[in-house]
Amino acid sequence: MENTQSQPPPPPQPAPPHPQPPHALPAINGPYHDCPILVWMLSLNREATKEEYEACYNVVKECVSAETPYDPTSADSFRRIITQMLPLLMMRHRRIPRAKWTDYKTPSGKHWIEQSPEEMSPEKFLHSMIGYHLTYSDSLCGMAMTQGTQRKVINIGIGVRRIEVEPRGITARAYVESMAHKLTPKETALITKEGLDDDVVLRRISIVLCLKEAYNHAVGQPVGFDYSRLEFIVEGSHPSHKTDESPYAMGDGIPLQGWEFRLFKAQLGVARQDQISQESYQCVCAFFRGSRGESRFVWYNSEKELESWVQFINIDQMIKVIPKLMA
Repeated sequence: MENTQSQPPPPPQPAPPHPQPPHALPAINGPYHDCPILVWMLSLNREATKEEYEACYNVVKECVSAETPYDPTSADSFRRIITQMLPLLMMRHRRIPRAKWTDYKTPSGKHWIEQSPEEMSPEKFLHSMIGYHLTYSDSLCGMAMTQGTQRKVINIGIGVRRIEVEPRGITARAYVESMAHKLTPKETALITKEGLDDDVVLRRISIVLCLKEAYNHAVGQPVGFDYSRLEFIVEGSHPSHKTDESPYAMGDGIPLQGWEFRLFKAQLGVARQDQISQESYQCVCAFFRGSRGESRFVWYNSEKELESWVQFINIDQMIKVIPKLMA
């Protein structure tokens, strides 16, 4: 059944045009304004069968949208459908039946989940809203979520980009040149600084584009937004950076204040026919904290640093829980 409902537009957004377990949002028992962030990453580490596609399709058609297009021959259709199952899985881990929560969205497409107010005090209910954002790229699907009041939780977004040149075979610097319309002159200069190896150039442009993608998702910008209106300078935001640059984030020449950008990488082993290929992805979670301070970049460089707020699962794990998702 279609459970997504639209609401009147929220107040204008202030931006220009450790959980147990790690895969479930914690119960409200601390300061409400903390808005803990959790991310689930779903690895499409192998090809899905037609039977698996249909099982996922039936779940989404029943629990998310009756208008879900059916196309078992399309890899993109499967990515989209299995990504839509992530909120169902998250609420299942919270032991909240599907009939006890409703998925709303703003006119700009920002989603939040409202739980049944039964057995909740009015204040707890007010701060029990769960905002989330879904995305996918090639073999990696992602969901970022947070809990708090409705006005706060909708300002979350996640960006995922495979770290590779396109089309294959071109140099990293040629790839940057092809993406120049999405970059500012300063971003381009720092990404292609003389003396940098191709892998560093590629990683740098992946970071900048992923930051812009996550931010646009967090504020609900439409597809086609001009990325060059945003400028992300990350040099100097990590201890390993040896530079005189000061990091900042700007939109239309105005500093973006109060934003938190969490950056991390994901490395996947993906089965393609009889071979395992290694794929690298840049990921960014963007969230508006609502403060007036400068935006900050937070780097996560190891699996241990991620384990308190990022959960990785694969196709097999998702398929296994399908019978429970519709309960």
